[in-house]
Amino acid sequence: MSGDTRIRVLVVDDHRVLAEALVAALSAEPDIEVVGIASSVATVADHLGSRVDVVLMDYMLGDGTGADATRVVKARQPAAAVVILTAVSDGETILDTVRAGADGYLTKDRALDDVVAAVRAAHAHEMMLPRSVIMEIAMRVAEARQQADEAPPVEALTPRELEVLRLLAEGLDSATICARLSIAPNTLRTHTQNMMSKLGTHSKLETVAYALRNGLVEPPQPPSRRPRPSA
Repeated sequence: MSGDTRIRVLVVDDHRVLAEALVAALSAEPDIEVVGIASSVATVADHLGSRVDVVLMDYMLGDGTGADATRVVKARQPAAAVVILTAVSDGETILDTVRAGADGYLTKDRALDDVVAAVRAAHAHEMMLPRSVIMEIAMRVAEARQQADEAPPVEALTPRELEVLRLLAEGLDSATICARLSIAPNTLRTHTQNMMSKLGTHSKLETVAYALRNGLVEPPQPPSRRPRPSA
């Protein structure tokens, strides 16, 4: 219908039972419309002829990976957010999806309500990444930094952009960052878009990974454990 503001979601998963469960959960939401189901990298492009807002992407597909399919999505519809939904959570898989342009990462042990919430967050341009995963990325990119070629020159970030980047690297959501910096959501969005343009990245997640790898920000520190009071 004209002026439809529902979030248009494409589900990519080669496990039919899980795909149908995702479709049922998403379709029950009044603000979400499932526009298709793809079961392989090869068939993803078939569903990108009309607008897609969010793609829920399995990582292990029969003819490739979710990273391969993410590249197809980003080439055809750069504005579409891709959320990787997978049982695979090792560091190499995470970095593979980051480099492909994924916007978020969820494991399949999450409840369906969490997946629905993730779709809305992705559509709102949030970076859905648990702090533990950010720590994993920090560790992996630190290792890669030792072997990386010299980074290409990029346009310098402003002090405010660096502040935003540091808070993103801490895994904070947009509302918290806006409150910390006393800025409006539109201002935060502008800072984020400017950073991505300067660094040549395509998502908040890729921007954080780039910044960590090239030393633009320090990796987040693990939460400190308070000593137990003595008896």
